[in-house]
Amino acid sequence: MKKILAMLLAGMMVLSLTACGGNGGNQAADDNSNAANNGDSTSSDTTGGEAGGTFKIGGHGPLTGPAAIYGNAAKNGAQIAVDEINAEGGAIQFELNYEDDEHDPEKAENAYNALKDWGMQLSLSGVTSKPAEATSTSHNDDRIFALTPSASATAVIEGKDNVYQMCFMDPNQGTASADYISEQQLGTKVAVIYQNDEVYSSGIYERFAARAEELGLEIVSATTFTAASQTDFSVQLGEAKNAGADLLYLPIYYTPASLILTQAKGMGYQPKVFGVDGMDGILTVQGFDTSLAEGVMLLTPFNADAEEERTKNFVSKYQELFGETPNQFAADAYDCVYAFRQAIEESGASASMSAEELCDKMIASFSSMTFDGLTGEGMTWSNGAVSKSPKGMVIENGAYVGMD
Repeated sequence: MKKILAMLLAGMMVLSLTACGGNGGNQAADDNSNAANNGDSTSSDTTGGEAGGTFKIGGHGPLTGPAAIYGNAAKNGAQIAVDEINAEGGAIQFELNYEDDEHDPEKAENAYNALKDWGMQLSLSGVTSKPAEATSTSHNDDRIFALTPSASATAVIEGKDNVYQMCFMDPNQGTASADYISEQQLGTKVAVIYQNDEVYSSGIYERFAARAEELGLEIVSATTFTAASQTDFSVQLGEAKNAGADLLYLPIYYTPASLILTQAKGMGYQPKVFGVDGMDGILTVQGFDTSLAEGVMLLTPFNADAEEERTKNFVSKYQELFGETPNQFAADAYDCVYAFRQAIEESGASASMSAEELCDKMIASFSSMTFDGLTGEGMTWSNGAVSKSPKGMVIENGAYVGMD
């Protein structure tokens, strides 16, 4: 398995930078759990001299609508981190405000403007790729530093020196998935179902297909769907079955994936299934028979069943506050807040700085620091893209189990 991890690191990492040491994942012993149940957390301004103060963090994501499960996970994860840091009573404090963009680019612009009027100094950008891409230009023009937890399209960061990602970029996921499937010999005939009007899904597929050809993986079927047609997958599944596909690759989010698994069972089709980080959380889909996800494999930066102490504390706290197991979206957003704190500490930034001054400080810190979090250790950034190691996971007995 070490060989596999080495291949994944090569496939998914961007160029690493020499960096200063640091640990962004420390947790306080206590937190303000009441504040974690809403989108805003206000605390007193503790300046600690010239550096520090109360920094306003804004973010937008789908808090309502069909994609709300992603936005609320990110908001909840970020809120836990804010409350932990504020409870420590240090010089650096945070105030968090999340606006609903309903997974719509136009509404994301409205959400961004509301956050800007509120006084946002640091941004978690968007949760999903299209809305985050829509506001990335505004972040760049206004010189407000952004670190998105989960908007993984390359267009989100391209051409913007102040927009960064905590998640893997789409192309890297596609390449790593093909490498993993080939190395593990998971299937001889691969069928792909992806969403062609979603940049996250299509971006991963394009790189997967290119890498599969290089490796000699046979893609016997590649079919698509759109946001308007993601209820009936009989045609796509029928083509995959008729082509003799023994592995179904799903570079999609877990809501349509749950429907695909349900409909595949109805037609007696039971291939192996391999997904990406957007499928992390499929066990939480309301009304879904989770036994259908048994054996599903995916690459994700976060394992909620890990025995590492920070992860156990985060999962326990999240379950206590929100009644469910956190997914990758929640963990990445949690890491974003702690990464902000580390960057502020290392740069000596002050909440009294202008957005442009603070932006410059964050660029300098993020382009040189090393960060340890729930979703990876030794993380670095190059041109906004994160370098960290993925984890191969398989669902067994209703839980995620490491494959490596």
